[in-house]
Amino acid sequence: FTTCQVSTSVVEPYNTVLSTHAFLEHTDVAVIMDNEAIYDLCMHRLDIKRPFYSNLNQVVAQVISSLTASLRFDGLLNVDMTEFQTNLVPYPRLHFMLSSYAPLISNSKATHEQLKIPEITFSAFQPTNMMVKCDPREGKYMACCLMYRGDVIPKDVSAGIAIVKKKKMVEFVDWSPCAFKCGINSEPPAKPPGTCFASNLKRALCMISNSTAVGSIFSRLDRKFDLMYAKRAFVHWFVGEGLEEGEMTESREDLAALEKDYSEAGGASPAPEDDIDPDEE
Repeated sequence: FTTCQVSTSVVEPYNTVLSTHAFLEHTDVAVIMDNEAIYDLCMHRLDIKRPFYSNLNQVVAQVISSLTASLRFDGLLNVDMTEFQTNLVPYPRLHFMLSSYAPLISNSKATHEQLKIPEITFSAFQPTNMMVKCDPREGKYMACCLMYRGDVIPKDVSAGIAIVKKKKMVEFVDWSPCAFKCGINSEPPAKPPGTCFASNLKRALCMISNSTAVGSIFSRLDRKFDLMYAKRAFVHWFVGEGLEEGEMTESREDLAALEKDYSEAGGASPAPEDDIDPDEE
């Protein structure tokens, strides 16, 4: 997705709006990531002074590996891939997910960091651990999937979630008050050769969540798109490649509707009306 400050292409807002329009029609679950957020994670968490794309790809690969671990290894409470859609998507259009990973630390920090279940659960909900520039505290969670790997038991998972609730780090929409889905896989995370991840980690957590805060990402994207499209800047290149200009307008309107959908999902539900006895006049 397009980033706040760092961009690799001038027409990135156009590309992202057009691709998001396609994602709405052709995907069931989409996990949002951006280079700037992962770049910051590499610098501040993994102590890489000048991250390369290979470092960013290693972080992404670690997240994807956790998402698919249940297909390769046994566990106490494996989460099947098909369960993501069932548990995380309350409405078909609202299928854009935030993701985070913990612990994301270097070897030098691993010796003095607390890596117990409550600590890594707490870290996963921190805005600085998100794979996209988005603060979940600006919205409400609709659903949350926590996928633990390694030396993990259900009792510790329950204790970790209880701490997160106690510190009020998570606020759910009122129509989904406690939408946690937990998975436990017995295989600990591996350290690929040549990476800066801490070695010999006994446990890790990957979180995928559906939050109304995602709407702020689309709002930021809409603003960038409008600034360029108001002047029809660079549009001729897309038209020259066979894209009709009306497709750009349609994609922008679809994204505005999606932003509104997320806003409405986070609103309070209407109070139930009192039952009326039909015999009463």
